[in-house]
Amino acid sequence: MPFIQINTSSKSVVDSDFLQKEISKKIADLTGKSENYVMTMIQSNTQMSFAGSDEPCCFIKVKSIGSLNPSLMSKSLCELIASKTNINTNRIYIEFIDVKASNWGYNSSTFG
Repeated sequence: MPFIQINTSSKSVVDSDFLQKEISKKIADLTGKSENYVMTMIQSNTQMSFAGSDEPCCFIKVKSIGSLNPSLMSKSLCELIASKTNINTNRIYIEFIDVKASNWGYNSSTFG
């Protein structure tokens, strides 16, 4: 049930298929949840600005039913994204959202 959405203005995401697989594994590891439930979304070349500049930037949204540790996850996710794109870590925002199990649907039901 973890979901990570990455929106970036960068046109040069190095091997986005590989990055998507790395992100999926990283989120599973960071949350301690099975990768079988991880969903990823990467949208590159999105029109964005940050601090009044159109230099490459990134917005990441991480949703999960519990198991979020923003202070630990932020560094790990920023470093991974920075290593695979031309985006500096100081141009990355991350939103962490803890969702109630009863508000997350899957396979015609919910998790709670």
